[in-house]
Amino acid sequence: MVDDNWQSGAAWMRGEIMPIANAAIPVTDWGLTHSDITYDVVHVWDGRFFRMDDYLERFEQSLEKCRLSIPQSRDEIRDILHNIVARSGLQRSYVSVVASRGQPKILGSRDPRDCENHFYAWCVPFVWVFLEDVVARGAHLLVPEQVERISPGSVDPTAKNYHWGDFTQGLIDAKEAGYDNTLLLDRDGNVTEGPGFNVFMVKDGKVTTPRSGVLQGITRKVAMEICAHHGLTCEESDIPFEAFLQADEVFATTTGGGAVPITRVNQRIFSNDAIGPLTRKISDTYWDWHNDPAMSEAVRYEGNSYLS
Repeated sequence: MVDDNWQSGAAWMRGEIMPIANAAIPVTDWGLTHSDITYDVVHVWDGRFFRMDDYLERFEQSLEKCRLSIPQSRDEIRDILHNIVARSGLQRSYVSVVASRGQPKILGSRDPRDCENHFYAWCVPFVWVFLEDVVARGAHLLVPEQVERISPGSVDPTAKNYHWGDFTQGLIDAKEAGYDNTLLLDRDGNVTEGPGFNVFMVKDGKVTTPRSGVLQGITRKVAMEICAHHGLTCEESDIPFEAFLQADEVFATTTGGGAVPITRVNQRIFSNDAIGPLTRKISDTYWDWHNDPAMSEAVRYEGNSYLS
């Protein structure tokens, strides 16, 4: 049962577990003032973490790319995540691990090396990047004309980050135009990604996903494994927008929802405005794999001491 005092979620900060409503960072933390943070998100589905080690491995890689250092080991982070989910009692949860640059130890310093890096984690009820009714009918995306994806030369997209200035402007454009979400192109007109999701296209039975300017998503990785499992050709390649619009099917992949059908991009309608057969096969397999003990681990609810 979910404790009413914790049903909104829980957080671990500086050795203490607390209700999510009590979690906060100082106003002078560079994670807040400069978006100088890396993070990752693993999810719990029906009481089991899915692909935990894949997410924690990527988090460790992001720490290195962002030149952040935290004292917690992978096993310690794993224990923290089990503890906060167990404390919340949530059976389906969105669980975030975060490392922030922190506050300068020297008041007023503008040298990032003077900051005390720190780790925290939190969990809330499962977050759907696309609402469930949108998943059922297929998502509608807008590719805005005036917003392009931040260059990888400026912000490395393979290190998960809070630099959402481009995504936020694209989302505003999409919502105001009546679309569910946004998809951004790079400066050369190639498809990249959306806020919290990768994309795939299917053409003549071949599956392709953008290779550059994108996060190496774990759900993206799982979708590629599923394609191999079903004998489907899947490759990473640059995808010009014009080629993308010629796809037979298009789908997104996200921790917050798995393989999500995309039935409209701008004025283009895919799969007769319905979920395509390959997208459905990949989605069904994705959720089936959540029950595979080789890919998931049970949350340690029973006997958990909730210690840090």
